[in-house]
This record gives sequence, C-alpha cells and structure tokens, in this order.
Amino acid sequence: MSDDYLRKPFSLAPSPAVDDTQATTATYTPAASTFSNAPVSPYLNYDSRFLQQSQPEFIFPEGANKQRGRFELAFSQIGTSVMIGGGIGGLAGVYNGIKVTNALNQTGKLRRTQLINHVMKQGSGTANTLGTLAVLYSACGVLLQYVRDQDDNVNTIIAGSATGLLYKSTAGLRKCALGGAIGLGISSLYCLYLLAQDSNNTNSSPKFL
Repeated sequence: MSDDYLRKPFSLAPSPAVDDTQATTATYTPAASTFSNAPVSPYLNYDSRFLQQSQPEFIFPEGANKQRGRFELAFSQIGTSVMIGGGIGGLAGVYNGIKVTNALNQTGKLRRTQLINHVMKQGSGTANTLGTLAVLYSACGVLLQYVRDQDDNVNTIIAGSATGLLYKSTAGLRKCALGGAIGLGISSLYCLYLLAQDSNNTNSSPKFL
C-alpha cells in the first residue's frame, strides 16, 4: 500500500476525480496547502498552524501582574541564599579542616571529627550570614514596593543600600557607612545589568556595558 497520502499536506480543496482505469497508474502530486506553505508532519498529516494558540498560556485575574512580586520572590531568594552559603562555607570548612589537621598531624577518627566540626561550623556561619542578608534585602524591597506602590530599579538600589547599612549598623558608624556603600555598589551593578539585558532585547547595541 502506497504511503503517498502521508506526505501530502492537508487541504480542504476537493480532490480531482480519477477514473478506475487510471487509479493504479496515476501519479499524485502534493497539493498546495490552503493555510500555509510550511512543511507539515508526514505522520500526522495536518497543518501545524492549527495548534498555535492565540490566547495566553496562563490565565491571570483582572488587574494582576503577570510576574511574581518581591514578596513571592523573597522565599526563593532566602532559601537559595542559605543553600549557597552552606555550600560555600562547607567547602571552605573542608579546606581549613584539612589544613589544620595536617599541621597538627592528626589521623584517624580524630582527623575525621575535626573535619566534620570545621565543615559544620563554617558552613552554618556562612549560611546564616547570606540568609540574614537575603532576609534584610527582601524585607526592605517588600516594604518599598508597598510604600511606593511600584516595583522598579529604585527599590532595588534603596533596598541594597539599606541592607548594607542595617547589617553593619552595630559595628560602628564607619563600618555602617562602608556596608551601605557596598550594598549600593552591588545593587547598582545589578540594575545596570538588568538595563543592559533590556536594551539587548529591544536594540542590537546595548546602552550599558
């Protein structure tokens, strides 16, 4: 049985009449699709443009934003920061533990115990530090979004600066100002990166490098 019908695109045009005597010797040529000239699947034999949805994939309530706000993103940011801090601190603990145990010529169970202690201590400390920074940044961002009733790069810069100020607020005025400057610099670089990405999506040459 011939499978020529599998290679013919779908068409609503009526097929031409063929005599019974010519049915076995006639050569069929694929008819032009009335919907598109794009190649269609030889297995399903349908126009793939029928499956393209003109409606949005998700349904949002009227007046709702089509992206998650800072409050929704805060949970993932805090959790990710804690996990990254734990991983970085754990690796640093392994390095320091190996260095200390080699210097003290410790072996066996004592060496293993010291390695575990270094990993747990430094991993938990780094995780707490990054988690605290994420909580402060998320809280400032959510508060600014609620007060200003909008979410933009200004909120990001202010939240980053406030995070640095609050985190070093108990270490003296000089370190507090230094923390705020670091937060301002990191948040400003992040905003410049976002603006560069937006310009790449609209124009061929970015405004910010």
